[in-house]
Amino acid sequence: MEIITYPNKILKKISKPVEKFDNELHKLLDDMYETMIRHNGVGLAGIQVGVDRRVLLIDIGDKDGNQSPETLIEVINPEFLKWNGTIKDTEGCLSVPDYFDDVERYENVKVKFFDRFGNEKIMEANGLLSVAFQHETDHLDGHLFIERLDYIKRKKFEKEWKRKLKQKK
Repeated sequence: MEIITYPNKILKKISKPVEKFDNELHKLLDDMYETMIRHNGVGLAGIQVGVDRRVLLIDIGDKDGNQSPETLIEVINPEFLKWNGTIKDTEGCLSVPDYFDDVERYENVKVKFFDRFGNEKIMEANGLLSVAFQHETDHLDGHLFIERLDYIKRKKFEKEWKRKLKQKK
């Protein structure tokens, strides 16, 4: 699958809930995982591959950072139940390649979601996993992490990004 990059307007779309947990959904999740791993990502939302459904993947790996199907979290129709604390961490995004910056997020979250078979799950996450849940869910709501930067950093990013795009032409 191809990853859509900023400033493509598709990334601003608000994703629709998944209603059918079928083979088509399973193929989408499998293809997204292959794409995420190929691009060295730790998360990927459906909209980043042009699918406006509330699906996302997170794989921050095991304690050594090794990713595998066993460490993969498939998240469908996520809903935050609780959040608290704050953490500031450096984020990057497959849709904003080669740009990283510090973003403040909730340190702890509790999320309700469904797996690929429609089974309800509730997960508590902290640290990097909490950040990943928030980052990927932002995509489903039509937002990128760069929107969370303060005004000066955002303007600096936009200037650098425009210069980078001109150099590619």
